[in-house]
Parts: sequence; C-alpha cells; structure tokens
Amino acid sequence: MAYETSETAAIPAAGGSVAPASGRRLAWNKVPEVTVYFWIIKVLCTTVGETAADLMNEKAGMGLTGVSVLMSALLAVALVVQFRTTAYRAAVYWPAVALISVVGTLISDNLTDNMGVPLETTTTVFAIAFAIVFMVWYRRERTLSIHSIDTTSREAYYWLAVLSTFALGTAAGDLVAERIDLGHWLSAVLFGLAIAAVGLAHFQLGLDAVWSFWTAYVLTRPLGASIGDYLSQPTGDGGVGLGEVVTSALFLTVILGLVVYLAVTGRDVTEQVARRAA
Repeated sequence: MAYETSETAAIPAAGGSVAPASGRRLAWNKVPEVTVYFWIIKVLCTTVGETAADLMNEKAGMGLTGVSVLMSALLAVALVVQFRTTAYRAAVYWPAVALISVVGTLISDNLTDNMGVPLETTTTVFAIAFAIVFMVWYRRERTLSIHSIDTTSREAYYWLAVLSTFALGTAAGDLVAERIDLGHWLSAVLFGLAIAAVGLAHFQLGLDAVWSFWTAYVLTRPLGASIGDYLSQPTGDGGVGLGEVVTSALFLTVILGLVVYLAVTGRDVTEQVARRAA
C-alpha cells in the first residue's frame, strides 16, 4: 500500500514550494518513497523489534533494564549517523527504524512490566504524546509531508513521530490482545484488515493522506508483533514454534536482502530526489 503524501500534507509558500520554518536546509529528502517495499520492511522491522527484545530479555538474561540501555545506546548511534547524512540512504535509514522499533517496544514494556502502569494508561499517554508531536511539528513547520524531510528540525519531528508510533502501537496492540485474546494468528488478521480499511478509506473515500499514512504506520506495529509471536511462540501457546532466534534471523535476512536491493536500485528514492539528481 503506497500513500502519496506530498500534496495533501504540505502548505505551499510563495512560488509554490514548501518553506521550512526552521533548521538546516538540505539538498535531498531524508526518508524513502512510500512503496510496497517500505511497508514490507516496516512490518519486518516491527517483527524483529518484538522478537529481538524478547530474545535478549529472556534468553540472554539481560532483563528489560539492561536491554533498554543497550538498545537506546545503539539507537543513539544510528540516529547520529542518520542525521549526519545529507540524503536518504537505505543502509542508514532502515537500521535506525529497526532499532527504534526495539526501543519503542521496550518503553511500553518497561512501563507495563517494571512499573506496573496499566495498558489503558500507557495507550492513552502514548496517544496524547503522538498527537502533541504532530501538533508541534505542524505548528513549527507548516507541513507534515514526509516528502519534505529536508531540514534538521523536520527530521527530528519525523523520528519523534516514528518513536511514538512504536510505543503507541505496542501498548494498543497489547491492550487489544489482552482484552480480546484472539490469539496470534487472528490478531494478525485483525490488524491486517484494519490497515486494509485505512488504505480503502484513503484511495476510495479520500481520507487525508497524512493521517492515512500514520494510522497505518501505527497499526503495522501490532501486526508485526502478532506475526512475530505467531512464528516464534511454542505450538502449545498458539504459535508455530520457530523460536525467537530463528524468527529474528529469518526476518533480519529478508530485511538485509531488501535493503541491499533498494540501496543498489534506488527504487525507493523519492521523485523529488530523482528529479534533482537527473
């Protein structure tokens, strides 16, 4: 499912271009085109985030605190590299997404498991944080277009939004799973249908592109988690029984293959970049 966000998300300035409110102006957009590759890798990164966090927490004996410190440090390094690039690079962008998926999961898990905060509360808090990020982003930049992530401030808002979606998706997904108890496979089908409904609403009913994109982005987190749990959990718990190691390795291999393919072909480079590069 691909969402075109360049038109409905931006408010043109004089001369027809979108004027950045603040930050260092870059020559290129810093995020990929939203194609089928984007959604596949996003779901795979989400799945890896779920299984990798469980693997290090339970099998490696690091505990939630230890895993959180390690993953946060790795994410900080990945984001420093991402911010220092001057254009979208698949080999830089997607590792940051994979790491932020783990950290977003751990934020929710720490609040729920270590601090005993109810899932209803964490879901509400993350939803409010999600809304605040977008309100401030739009107020400061006058655009929410992911085709104009070309200043440092816009990039900062973008990654804050991504982090909030993973935390919100984790809490909301766990809340739905706990309340409805559908099982891993049926949960995956439920969230997949919800994403399909968002896509239908966008393409057939004219639902705003920005909110269609970010709603689907939030929903891919519980979708990926359900798929990861279904594959990794024992058969007695409703899973396939592959285990966290095999599941994580399998999806990491697919992610690596797709990222290499995109890095070589440039199939996910935005049209804006392609025109300027021509």
